[in-house]
Amino acid sequence: MRKTFLLLVLLVSFSLTYSQVPMGMRGGKGGAGQNMNIGHFYGKLLDGKSNKPIGAATIQLRGNKFDTTTKKLKEVILATVLSASNGDFSLENLPLFGNFKLQVSALGYKPVERQLSFGIKMPQGGLNGGGGNQPVTGGLQEGNGGGGNMGMMQQMIGMADKDLGNIKMTADATDLGNVTVSASSKPQFELGIDRKIFNVDKNLASTGQTATEVMKNIPSLNVDIDGNVTLRNATPTIFIDGRPTTLTLDQIPADIIERVEIITNPSAKYDASGGNAGILNIVLKKNRKTGYNGGVRTGVDSRGKINLGGDFNLREGKINFFVNGNYNQRKSIGSSITDQYNYTSTPSYIYSDANGTNNGNFRFFRSGLDYLIDNRNTLTVAGSYVRGHFDNETNTHTDSTINSVYTSYNQSDFYNQFTFENFGGQLSFKHNFEKNGHDISADFNYNASRNNSSTNTNTYTYYANTNNQKGYPLLQQAMNNGTNNFYTIQSDYENPISENQKLEMGVRAAIRDFSNTTNQYVFDPSTNKYVLINRISNNYRFNDQVYAAYVNYTLKAKKWSYQVGLRAESSNYTGTLMNLAGVDSSQFKVKYPISLFPSVFITYKIDNKQDLQVNYSRRVNRPSFFQLIPFPDYSNYPVSVNVGNPNLSPEFTNSFEFSYNNAYKKGSNFLATVYMKYTTNLLTRYAYRDKDALKPNTNDSVFYTTYLNANNAIAYGLELTNKLAVNSWWDFTANINIYNSQINATIPNQNIANSLVSWFGKLNNNFKITKTISFQAAGEWTSKTLLPQNTGGGGGGRGMFGAQQALAQGYTLPRYFDVDLAVRKDWNWKKGRTGSLTLSMNNIFATQTRTHTDAVDFVQDIARLRDPQVLRLNFSYRFGKFDASLFKRKNTKTDMGAGMDMMGGGS
Repeated sequence: MRKTFLLLVLLVSFSLTYSQVPMGMRGGKGGAGQNMNIGHFYGKLLDGKSNKPIGAATIQLRGNKFDTTTKKLKEVILATVLSASNGDFSLENLPLFGNFKLQVSALGYKPVERQLSFGIKMPQGGLNGGGGNQPVTGGLQEGNGGGGNMGMMQQMIGMADKDLGNIKMTADATDLGNVTVSASSKPQFELGIDRKIFNVDKNLASTGQTATEVMKNIPSLNVDIDGNVTLRNATPTIFIDGRPTTLTLDQIPADIIERVEIITNPSAKYDASGGNAGILNIVLKKNRKTGYNGGVRTGVDSRGKINLGGDFNLREGKINFFVNGNYNQRKSIGSSITDQYNYTSTPSYIYSDANGTNNGNFRFFRSGLDYLIDNRNTLTVAGSYVRGHFDNETNTHTDSTINSVYTSYNQSDFYNQFTFENFGGQLSFKHNFEKNGHDISADFNYNASRNNSSTNTNTYTYYANTNNQKGYPLLQQAMNNGTNNFYTIQSDYENPISENQKLEMGVRAAIRDFSNTTNQYVFDPSTNKYVLINRISNNYRFNDQVYAAYVNYTLKAKKWSYQVGLRAESSNYTGTLMNLAGVDSSQFKVKYPISLFPSVFITYKIDNKQDLQVNYSRRVNRPSFFQLIPFPDYSNYPVSVNVGNPNLSPEFTNSFEFSYNNAYKKGSNFLATVYMKYTTNLLTRYAYRDKDALKPNTNDSVFYTTYLNANNAIAYGLELTNKLAVNSWWDFTANINIYNSQINATIPNQNIANSLVSWFGKLNNNFKITKTISFQAAGEWTSKTLLPQNTGGGGGGRGMFGAQQALAQGYTLPRYFDVDLAVRKDWNWKKGRTGSLTLSMNNIFATQTRTHTDAVDFVQDIARLRDPQVLRLNFSYRFGKFDASLFKRKNTKTDMGAGMDMMGGGS
């Protein structure tokens, strides 16, 4: 019955198709134009060595199409599909006549190309059995040749479905400038010359936590006790899905992150911001398989805090829809001990012991869709919303010794309530031209954050010998609210001019608007009221605008690859102090003309496993809002007061790298990189002593920390990363970074010339105990290190306690045995349902972070500890069916260009 129906469809379709063919194209050599779209190619992709199926590979079929404008045949893409997880693929609705080109590509494999056809040829006289010039009078002809035509049709039906069999692909150990990937199973860490990729699903220890904990386990990255991330001792720029964000790392749930891309020396294509660090691109999970899938997850930690989450994805026809949400409770406990010797005319010693708890929660929601307008145009709309609230309580005991006499002590109680919101929106359009890889895109992104906080700081002073209270307590209140709006508009164009050449160019505008209002109050015992102190309150606004354009040209010649690029950026920012009672408004503006940021990448392919690359780029790091704001922050009073500097200038960095990459065996990779970074106008934090603004009628002084532009800084080092598959059940990634950092700074009353050779290392071990049980052990070790100076401007944000101690006069002491452990049990049920149970503990040895500062008139040592030995238990359940027919809706085949015959239609 099915064959009879197909035969009737075939006869009618062929008759109608042939009747539309121009006379000059019928019969003879013009037969290539006569096609019917009922052909079907199918097959299976396998690893050439292991015979395991290859999923998510791209299969593309090309063929000829008649161009009505030029009256000639031209090559077009007829169909594009992805292979299923079992390696199967299917190409449907294809023309029966003519020759085709099948192209198969998968990450980590060499491309496969085959010439195909259904083996069906048009008879010389057409279907009517007559000569080539005999007209068609209406469908199939009885009589001459009619029976032969019917037999031919039956034969064609049998040839319309063609099995291509098993197509075996050969692993490509290294792919110029790209990562080495296994298409069937992603490793935890992937290495390449221009970037590294960390697959978060493989990181057991960060399950149920935030992006901050994810970064802790990534080679090349350091995360300090406050959650500040550094890459090669500098703060990187944080992107989400390749776009800027106002989110901080501790506001992003780890469970929604698919991977983190580390680009140590970005080309001219990327934003030049980031100074002497690189880029961290956080790629969030998004379904790309036809059908539906989703999951739910929950967890609890040893402090009784829970996390909940879920996601759902649907892709069918022209729509790819996704939605996910998370709810995370957090309780962070920290402690610190500070020893400070003050070498003034009256020597003194301060010992401070602080204990704090930050308790709260945040909610994260994200949704969006891709609308496939047709096979060449895609519209994407996405949005996110984050809201959180945290209560911070810190109690500090401070002992004061003057001239070796223990005179008094302070008890300071700090209470803070903090609420934040973040809105994100994205609208993008992409057009693919006829040539593969030739496209243009346009994006508009909007990020907005709002925060409000109220703080009470009560400081009581007592005589050491009697324990009696000394005078009135200092009772302070601070009411703060701020906004941050970030707009970006960009367009990118990519054109593979030939097989060995590619041109890229684009434009971008980024505009940031900040506002911050802080009202500081001090309790007046005479009136029994809190009084606004104008001189330490502020109403501050900040606007930053960056406009950029770039061009990149890539050329491959035998074993050499070259990429040269140039980026032009102009920037300006404006800071305004709004009117306050008794204080005049003031404004400062800094405008920078067009700055040029070149980049050069040269790669030599030694053989199929080894590459050499040398690269250079110039980058900029602009001051952050917190570094510029010229108003005191008394949250660490009386130990110190932090204040910004509105006269800061951007810092510029020239970066050089020389890399060697060797994929020496399957599943293993060795990458060695020598790098050097030279920075001018380095953004630097330093400390000094000045009059206490809270006590204007006394001679009391206090230490202030602020920022300036240092003369210059130079850093050079060697980074070694080795990913080794020891055997089928154990693999590890080892990373060590040996470097020298030197800071040359001229600050008031002191010249700084700090230079120190340092190193840090990480070791991530993954063990497959059984087929369903995995164990992970990750540790890091850090030597004595100069504190990273440019902690602003990178987007990494402040940690939960926000106390940054990066002074030009300071360094961190060695930190060893910071170890995280995790174990996971997996289940794989029928019908695409899976589950996993993860048990983890961080910092099992409760390792402290210690810093030392040696300034002109004081020496300070700080030991801090935050959230050690927290046990977490998390469970996740996933479901999915990658079969759109379950929805009883017709697949529109928008990814295929074979909806019309080879003679008609347009693209």
